Amino acid sequence: MTAALAPAVLDVAAWRARRRAHEERVDVWLTPHLARRRRGERHPVADFLFTYYSHRPAQLRRWHPGAGVELRDADPAEFGRDYRATAAGVTLDTEAVRGRRGESIAWIRSLLAATAARPAHFGCFGMHEWAMVYRQTREELRHNAWPLRLDPERTAAVVEERGVRCSHFDAFRFFTPPARPLNLLTPTRETQHAHEQPGCLHANMDLYKWAYKLSPLVPSELVADCFELAREVRTLDMRASPYDLAALGHPPVRVETVQGRAEYAAAQREFADRAAVLRDRLLAAVPG
Repeated sequence: MTAALAPAVLDVAAWRARRRAHEERVDVWLTPHLARRRRGERHPVADFLFTYYSHRPAQLRRWHPGAGVELRDADPAEFGRDYRATAAGVTLDTEAVRGRRGESIAWIRSLLAATAARPAHFGCFGMHEWAMVYRQTREELRHNAWPLRLDPERTAAVVEERGVRCSHFDAFRFFTPPARPLNLLTPTRETQHAHEQPGCLHANMDLYKWAYKLSPLVPSELVADCFELAREVRTLDMRASPYDLAALGHPPVRVETVQGRAEYAAAQREFADRAAVLRDRLLAAVPG
């Protein structure tokens, strides 16, 4: 049996500096969102990660060092129930966290590993967002405060001409009923491990979800790295969507054209490369 490794030790100055740096980093994202929320304003791009995902702003801002780190001269009450006192400070009670959430951790880890092992595909061209508005009326549109770039008939024609190749269940479940039969696959929650692939924008955006669900086993800096990637992915997602968001500073990626599809695929590949590094870091943080 392998002996447990001694925890890395951070003195007061070091862990407080890390915590402060994390808070300052995420405040850049949180401050404008919270200001819009107070004013009752909605932003279809910047607010998505706070409304679609369950992690609250205060939770994103709270710093955790991750597993295997001892914080000198720290108070367990300052960090929460998952921490225990040591002779010199506090450390995460990793075994208690795994004992309480072991099934969820194992499910997430197996999904990450299955996705990482699968080849990436880059031929969807963002049609999932188009399938979410396919044959809807203006009143039915999720973001109906913003115009579509094409009229409804032309929008529908793009979907029918291009087809839909979406492997991600949490995108597919938002397709309009007439769009679902047009998809090459019928992903379900039960088949998520079999379908999720590392080229998918939504799978890579979801690294943020898996990172915060694995907290506090993973350091908050990794959660923030995943959030940062998710913000950029969401921006491309909506720039390639049927909505016209140029007034928000998001010029369209016109995936209905050859040039737009090439631009989309190039960005998708770059995101996949960055996501692969984050996925590996998450897997390393929760060894099987």
